[in-house]
Amino acid sequence: MIIDFHTHIFPPWIKEKRDEYLKRDSCFSLLYSQPKAKLVTAEELIASMDEAKVDLSVALNIGWGSHKLCVATNDYILDSISRYPDRLIGFCSVQPKAGDAAIIELERCAKAGARGIGEMRCDVQGFDLTDKTIMKPLVDAARKHNLIFLTHSSEPVGHQYSGKGSITPDVLYSFILSFPDLKLVCAHWGGGLPFYALMPEVAKVLTNVFFDTAATVFLYQPQIFPQVSEIIGSDKILFGSDYPLISQSRVMAQIQSLKLAKRDKTKILGGNAQKILNIVKNL
Repeated sequence: MIIDFHTHIFPPWIKEKRDEYLKRDSCFSLLYSQPKAKLVTAEELIASMDEAKVDLSVALNIGWGSHKLCVATNDYILDSISRYPDRLIGFCSVQPKAGDAAIIELERCAKAGARGIGEMRCDVQGFDLTDKTIMKPLVDAARKHNLIFLTHSSEPVGHQYSGKGSITPDVLYSFILSFPDLKLVCAHWGGGLPFYALMPEVAKVLTNVFFDTAATVFLYQPQIFPQVSEIIGSDKILFGSDYPLISQSRVMAQIQSLKLAKRDKTKILGGNAQKILNIVKNL
């Protein structure tokens, strides 16, 4: 089973009024102010999956600044997974600064079939990922409903790009130390956090942490796959394309071309995702 753990979809009304939402929301503006930055609906994602032969995709939301926009776009993701239950898995977005309203929204989404929270952007949404006061209620609710928490991550070095942000390995590590039991996915290779697992104390706390490969072709040389597999194990890596930023087939082709054991490629392309999402059937 091939599972793309990192894709993004938007309701048609966001696409139609793109310029309006660029003015209304800082995260949306950061990611989609460039005309070449594509927006796709659930149907367009399904078409891409059919072409690339992807069985399931995790449809992520983004880190909207307002609670209201989180709710409205969550509605679209929940509707999409109800229409394509065998193809899409939904993750919802919340604004932690909304307090109790964020927890109510998270629980609403969980009851409607969402399997996780993300892609969260503390640097743009304006909350502190290391602030236990604001994060503990959210994490408690996530654990209660067995939700996966997926956060954006970025490197403290290297080239600048639209949406890079400042959720670097040190920030992630502090969050992990505070909530070691939370099932966490750090997008974009965790901004390089897996390399710090060469330190025994870091490796010890990554028990419930996974890393997706979203946008990998823009960030790292292909050798990152065998290197990270050797450091933390291939069972910690999740294939993620960041579609529509990058085509699903492009990342899949890169993985297939690697000099990795077949069993490792199978884990990365879907086996690991099946386990953490508790998917037991084969399509």
